Amino acid sequence: MIDLYYWTTPNGHKITIFLEESGLEYRILPINIGKGDQFAPEFLRISPNNRIPAIVDQAPADGGEPVALFESGAILHYLAQKTGRFLSAELRGQAETLQWLFWQMGGLGPMAGQNHHFRLYAKDKIPYAIDRYVNETHRLYGVLDKRLGDREFVAGDYSIADMAIYPWIRPYENQGQDIDEFASLKRWFIAISERPAVERAYALADEIRQQSQPVDEQESHRILFGQR
Repeated sequence: MIDLYYWTTPNGHKITIFLEESGLEYRILPINIGKGDQFAPEFLRISPNNRIPAIVDQAPADGGEPVALFESGAILHYLAQKTGRFLSAELRGQAETLQWLFWQMGGLGPMAGQNHHFRLYAKDKIPYAIDRYVNETHRLYGVLDKRLGDREFVAGDYSIADMAIYPWIRPYENQGQDIDEFASLKRWFIAISERPAVERAYALADEIRQQSQPVDEQESHRILFGQR
């Protein structure tokens, strides 16, 4: 059993996609980041950086005590190794997948995240910041589009790299991007969107959002963006 500490963000979606694709047994423990659940002491014992997602594997492969992990890329890598799925066991294939996983973790995710912040959430609209991150997101879309020009998925076979990248492309309109500019990326995007496991993962996110209690917008903004 995998305990998944989750909220309905791109980084959270990565893990529900993997779990739905793999068929691993799991349960979701919602961490409503707009309410500040991520600062609860019991969550910080699992995720000291007060970020979702995090997991506790109650049945690790070594048969020992439960394993707790935070950081979505580390979780994907761990689950791929646990199941033997979505990550090649062959040296070169594994290297291909991991470099694109880290490309998302170090590039696309942070840049698109800042894009979302300055375009949608920042109270003061700063043109330089908006242009900076919209343009960098566009550049990264171009990198991905070129990569997908001669292959079906990012690292050849469908892998944890695709699962990591897709949730950060899905809100492309909120990032000020026109997906029609990127033909190969769009083809890949549609193919992943239509995967049954991906559809289930996003339906689950909708269900969790609908069940959550309303949060005061000003207080949520303070919790999410006012921490030191």
